[in-house]
Amino acid sequence: MGKENGVMFQYFEWYLPSDASLWKIVGESAQAMAEKGVTSVWLPPAYKGQAGIHDTGYGVYDLYDLGEFDQKGTVPTKYGTKEEYIDAVKKLQACGIDVYADIVLNHRMGADETEMIQVVETNEANRTETVSAPQTIEAWTKFTFPGRGGKYSDFIWDHTCFNGVDYDERKDKSAIYKFNGLQWNRDVDRENVNYDYLMGANVNYSVPKVREELTRWGQWYLDTTGVHGFRLDAVKHIQRDFFPEWLGKLRANNHEELFAVGEYWNAEVDILQEYLRECGYCMSLFDVPLHFHFFEASNSGGEFDMRGLLKDTLVERDPMHAVTFVDNHDTQAGQALESAIKPWFVPLAYAVILLRPQGYPCVFFGNYYGVKSMEGPSFQKRIDLMMDLRRTNVYGAQHDYFDDPDVVGWTLEGDEEHGGKGLAVVLTNRTGGDKAMLVGKQHAGETWIDILQHKKHEIVIDPEGYGVFSCDNGSMSIWVCK
Repeated sequence: MGKENGVMFQYFEWYLPSDASLWKIVGESAQAMAEKGVTSVWLPPAYKGQAGIHDTGYGVYDLYDLGEFDQKGTVPTKYGTKEEYIDAVKKLQACGIDVYADIVLNHRMGADETEMIQVVETNEANRTETVSAPQTIEAWTKFTFPGRGGKYSDFIWDHTCFNGVDYDERKDKSAIYKFNGLQWNRDVDRENVNYDYLMGANVNYSVPKVREELTRWGQWYLDTTGVHGFRLDAVKHIQRDFFPEWLGKLRANNHEELFAVGEYWNAEVDILQEYLRECGYCMSLFDVPLHFHFFEASNSGGEFDMRGLLKDTLVERDPMHAVTFVDNHDTQAGQALESAIKPWFVPLAYAVILLRPQGYPCVFFGNYYGVKSMEGPSFQKRIDLMMDLRRTNVYGAQHDYFDDPDVVGWTLEGDEEHGGKGLAVVLTNRTGGDKAMLVGKQHAGETWIDILQHKKHEIVIDPEGYGVFSCDNGSMSIWVCK
């Protein structure tokens, strides 16, 4: 789960300029991030994508090309060169920050050659249903990586490594084509009956040589970059027995924790918990249900019942395996999973993930620095304040007050080891108000203030350790000892 009260930082957004500058910027900001309380950084995919310098990294072409070879019209990736990437990792590590690499193992795109393959067309809404007779198509399935010339690996990806594609070059036709005689991988998400196929040339995890090559690559990547773990893309589309095997071998070889968090995009917490059980808790998952609660609350015009804000979320059910987040690159405007939180609610959402000890919170670049596609300002100062409070005040006995449809709150009493400070948070998505909450008898007689200065008055904690804390309409207040 990372360091005590740790904070992950997603250091990219979808629409960064394609100027190969990010790795340098990351390295230069390492010390400042550490001082603000960031304990780990999630970096975008570092290898060459099909769109070359314009590829965000999810159109994966060559996993071994970290900005080293002239492929897809460029040596550097969108974010920089291999040397700059490794330098950024080292600079982050020198400041005590763990580094998680974003990796995409579901598909390949931008093949070097086509192959003639017999396929059947399948129903978009029911991938197990065939809607055509067997036919031969010209598919982009052969990856020879001529620019790399066999360095690091001489493995050639061809049609025997895949089980489906979505394009016939000969007819210039797009459809979901399953290779005739093969099946989609089992034990994947049940959307579309079987959601093995997502895009590109779909990797077939029932092929032993594919698993062996990906394990070799994983060890090469760790040896080459020295990262501490992975953000695993699109795990719902990959056969469920792969990652326990893959991570198990890497952890055994490297004798370390090797943190992993998977992106399983589903708002149903029962489905996330089922996945965790079936993969043997080999990874954490992003708390997608919590994100959608934030999204609903921010768009409901005050109608969202705040008592249910944490109900049926991963952080409520299994905080040890929950990576909490507000937004990410996929929720930005124009993306397939577009669901950006309205700006007015963003600080409230960050209070929920940063000012409660449960879960492993991830701060998004787009919320922190402010980007056009989030239609919002920078929340840097507010997030910095909350990260600082997380380091100093988010300890001790916790008391939750999710007992009103509008105004909810919680307190932490603090503990002696961290100076006994504690805090009280009150927030609302509609009408503000007061809430009597316990902060502990040890705070009796103390004067507390709203550190955000939304509320100007002071509160004196009573002899029983209670205070009456308040917040404004559609806002929050964070109360600490003066």
